[in-house]
Amino acid sequence: MTISTTTAPLSSAAPGPSTGTLPRVRPLAITALGVISPAGVGLEALADALAGATAPCADPAQLPLGPSEPDGLPDNIRVVPDFRLADHVGRRKTRHLDRTTGLGLAACALLRAAAGPPPGEDADPAWDSTGVVLGSTSGSVRSSSEFARDTHVHDRPYLVDAAAFPNTVMNSCTGQIAIWNGLHGINATLSGGTTATLAAFRYARNALDRGHADRLLVGGVEELCPQTAWGWAASGALAQGFPVGEGCALFAVQDAARAREDGAPVLAELLASETAFSPEGVRPGVGAVLADCVTRALERAGVDPADVGAVSLGATGLVGFEEAERRAVRRALGGRTVTEIRVKEVTGEAYSADGAFQLAAVLARTAPGQLSLVTGIGQDGHVACLVVRTGEGA
Repeated sequence: MTISTTTAPLSSAAPGPSTGTLPRVRPLAITALGVISPAGVGLEALADALAGATAPCADPAQLPLGPSEPDGLPDNIRVVPDFRLADHVGRRKTRHLDRTTGLGLAACALLRAAAGPPPGEDADPAWDSTGVVLGSTSGSVRSSSEFARDTHVHDRPYLVDAAAFPNTVMNSCTGQIAIWNGLHGINATLSGGTTATLAAFRYARNALDRGHADRLLVGGVEELCPQTAWGWAASGALAQGFPVGEGCALFAVQDAARAREDGAPVLAELLASETAFSPEGVRPGVGAVLADCVTRALERAGVDPADVGAVSLGATGLVGFEEAERRAVRRALGGRTVTEIRVKEVTGEAYSADGAFQLAAVLARTAPGQLSLVTGIGQDGHVACLVVRTGEGA
């Protein structure tokens, strides 16, 4: 197994206007997925919540916190309900795993169950060469902060819990997913804030195009904890009362033509993935850079802007960015307004898992054959876009 940690492969300067001559890229296929969110377990639970048939969980008692810790949470939160990792992977060797890793392992277990026999039971040998690419930004903020605190409050020689240390590194979750599932392919964690998952898809596309992998598990994970909530409150980046959330969504991705040859179900096609960066205070500004990013993605996908029917927005709830994202998409689509999918009203602000939930929401809410965009804006100037066509198997 190769474990590597990398930052998002984003360009370092704002791109110029698209020339309309960009080469097409080969579509990728999503053949299986695992979703665990504040709406519950599975894509159907998320679809029901998006349709208003059920309500997402907002009960702080669902988090494994100490008696005083819930006081650090805001009033409005989104929590994965009734989450017990043992329900998904069994109890063995789970005692020292944190919630971030648990959410990732649970989502992977759901994906493996949907894709075929579980590990060790006549599984497809292609799983051995499958890799993992995850957007996670900082790993588990709670594990890191609690381990650091222990170094100050425990007796010398700083009797910290050594078994808790692996949870403090950013790529702990991707490593555990590979170990538990016997995956020997690429293993990467991308740090990119609210656009981390979309950057992970761009990274995965590059790896697949260059023959570094045949199949990758791509997605994002984030856990809700008082430390994360404090960070959002201190930053002032979220609209007043907008919920903070958590969860994980993971997608099995491979070349679309190869997937069809293998007879795999095509839940959706990822026609293009683009990323860009808008330096603070430098024109043309983040909205214009996102509009150009969307235009480039559509050109690489060979899609006419008039054929796009929906957009899954990433800046919902982010102060100063929500309307900028909406204007940028409208500009890239020639002034057209399309159906908006606002998954963060169900999942809350899930930071590096935002893009994963946005993509899951597209599969949950759009009809086969529909073309959609998944867009994102980060407070640091990162922007990203996926072009998605929903498949017959969604």
